[in-house]
Amino acid sequence: MKAGRASAPKAQEGWAPLPRGGFTGIDWSAPGALDHSDPYQAWAETTNFSGFRAANGMPADPQWLPLLIELLPGHGVSDLVAASNPDWLQVPMVYLGLGSSLRFCTARVRRGFFNALKKGGALHGMVARYDLGLPVGHQARPLDRHAGDGTPPPPAPTQVSGNVTVVIDNGLALAHADFLSGPQHKTRVAAFWRQDETVGPHGRAAATWLPVPLDPARAGPAPVDMDYGHELVRSAIQAAIQSHTQHGRVDEDALYSYWQMWEINHAANHGTHVSSLVAGPTIYTHTIGTEDSPPDWRDADDVASRNTLLVAQLDWASVADGSGGALTVSVMDALAWALARCAPDACVTVNLSWGALAGPHNGSAILEAGMAQLIAASGLNCRLVIPAGNAYQARTHANVLLTGKDAANLHWRVQPDDHTQSFLELWFEDLEEAERTLSQVLVELTPPGATSPLPPMPIGQCGVWPSAASPQAAILFPVKSALGHPGSCALIALAPTARWFKDTVLTRAGVWQVRLINKSRRSVVVDAYIERDDVPLGVAATGARQSLLEDRHYDTSGGLGGFIDHPDNPSLVRRSGTFNDIATGPSTVSVGGVRYFASSQDPMALYSPRTPDPDASRPERKGVQKVPDRFAVSDDSASLWGVRAAGTRSAAQVRMVGTSMAAPQIARDLIDQGCKK
Repeated sequence: MKAGRASAPKAQEGWAPLPRGGFTGIDWSAPGALDHSDPYQAWAETTNFSGFRAANGMPADPQWLPLLIELLPGHGVSDLVAASNPDWLQVPMVYLGLGSSLRFCTARVRRGFFNALKKGGALHGMVARYDLGLPVGHQARPLDRHAGDGTPPPPAPTQVSGNVTVVIDNGLALAHADFLSGPQHKTRVAAFWRQDETVGPHGRAAATWLPVPLDPARAGPAPVDMDYGHELVRSAIQAAIQSHTQHGRVDEDALYSYWQMWEINHAANHGTHVSSLVAGPTIYTHTIGTEDSPPDWRDADDVASRNTLLVAQLDWASVADGSGGALTVSVMDALAWALARCAPDACVTVNLSWGALAGPHNGSAILEAGMAQLIAASGLNCRLVIPAGNAYQARTHANVLLTGKDAANLHWRVQPDDHTQSFLELWFEDLEEAERTLSQVLVELTPPGATSPLPPMPIGQCGVWPSAASPQAAILFPVKSALGHPGSCALIALAPTARWFKDTVLTRAGVWQVRLINKSRRSVVVDAYIERDDVPLGVAATGARQSLLEDRHYDTSGGLGGFIDHPDNPSLVRRSGTFNDIATGPSTVSVGGVRYFASSQDPMALYSPRTPDPDASRPERKGVQKVPDRFAVSDDSASLWGVRAAGTRSAAQVRMVGTSMAAPQIARDLIDQGCKK
């Protein structure tokens, strides 16, 4: 594909104002417009949503926007619904039945919602913040049934008691033997919700530009309390399995074709592999042979291998967004759907093997806070297990102590032939007088090839370069960021460096110089996080290429001790602090990876956050998590990475790598321990 060419930067060019949002009507350059609003939404409107594509590759043309909303204390979801008009806000019914104290929900909104947030509006003083989901396909359309239509919330079609395992992922092979029991092939899956609504494959592998709807008679109807996607309950799953069983064997190929599960034609799928580790018949570490004992492949007699399963398959358009940043609505809905199907006495363990790299990393991100409050409001005994991430060596994090009257330079390398947008979040915090000190902090950006920087950007302001009509870069620096707290966050957003579509605005590849300037006398701690930008497993090539930070002091030798940070190394780029941003909440169990065969002095998988923290002596923002809560095997050895678990057919085993494979092993351990009374 043609990479195209961005215009050469000129020294005299400066920042242009962000435009008025064509969808929201918000003047994003007005004072205070960014406070408590999602800066990614402001960038999306600036670029006319060009960073989003529907599952079939078509441009985003949202009629409604999907949001995750947090309400201020003292207000519940029912209050939000009562104060709103269904013409501009629609909340899935499920959020009315998960506890009166619930302050988080997803919603489809139109311009009236943003008008209602203004002083004197119906929602002024009620909404704390909001976050944009994926504004494409069915997620950008209204709901037929919603909380504001005047009817009571319908009961969930399934209520599961006892021990329940919830898997939120993608690509689950429902008919795999690991999830069936007995000679009658009884399914252990009580309910399966696939959020997508069209036949795959999706993205650039789509067979047609026109999406083909899934057949509800085969894929199941939409859940009554969510009103999108397709749900199969146990009876429907079992009936389909029985009708595709010949001579005691399940014809898996024919069954998946009947269910229109195109993704199961791949040899490996993330969701199947993860589900096998958390709920399959064997415990992985028992199957590894040593010099003292042979591998043990006998079925495990544990609770996890008998547990009832609830499985939510994330929308494939959301999965294809490798950043993980657009998953907030999909993940929140998946968790709400699952909890609504659990009886009050259920002992619930949720495995969510997904994540992102940018964010506050202290539990204050809206999705983290929302999941924690959703679980608490539901009253269920529920544990949430999430991997710690795989980017420890990816150079996506920097940590800076910006002393008084000082400055620091970061070198952000953006790859050529990158067909996706790139993002860098700068998190500032002065633990004593944040607002006073941050008022004297500036962010300065120099494009590749420029002879001088663009004007420095102070807190409370934003700008796009070179113009709103041709947005190659932007800095959005609110006083109160909706992305997290305390302190604030400056978001730097860049256009792609290559394009699939001729109308895509390009920016320049190379090193973008980011200069952090502190004009106050107080020290400020800064963490820089590049957002994830890769191609997830099972997704057709998106053209994503991960950007990175460069520092001449950073050790890339690969020698002994070359894969961890050392306190005496002055590099600002630090492995420590690289962490899955949705795994840092106080009630979440984060899981790192270790090697099975390894030196006792260093058993850590190279890609995983580690313990003890090599950078424990460095200044850090309040509450930032850098060390996982638990660890499990994610590599057999230094030379044999990954772990074996189920492929997409019952006879298959595949090896997959990452802390996503460690998390379900810890989830399994928690399941077997049971819930505290």
